Amino acid sequence: QVQLVESGGGSVQAGGSLRLSCAASGIIFSRYTMGWFRQAPGKEREFVAAISWSGSADNTYYADSVKGRFTTSRDNAKNTMYLQMNSLEPEDTAVYYCAALPFRSAQVMGTNKNAVDYWGKGTLVTVSS
Repeated sequence: QVQLVESGGGSVQAGGSLRLSCAASGIIFSRYTMGWFRQAPGKEREFVAAISWSGSADNTYYADSVKGRFTTSRDNAKNTMYLQMNSLEPEDTAVYYCAALPFRSAQVMGTNKNAVDYWGKGTLVTVSS
């Protein structure tokens, strides 16, 4: 049974930082491109960041709205992916979801959310002004 479990969400003031984690089980983690999406109230789920299954720094992809503020990374030994979020803004308030897609590039995940194989249940991030 595949499980993606997010943690690390919470409430923070604008300008603050949070680090999200996604722990995966039931998949061969190193074969999966991993990513983050978010959904704000009344809005569609949107792409945030992804890191390809090869895991190199060159194989990350970010939404324009978070470039320079968010960084995603992974630890294959721990079957865990991270999202470091700095300089948070009220517009970043959303439920953040972990996603997994086997053997495709980070760009594929970023441009086609329907290609995602597995989703986590989400963790809430609230940024106050």
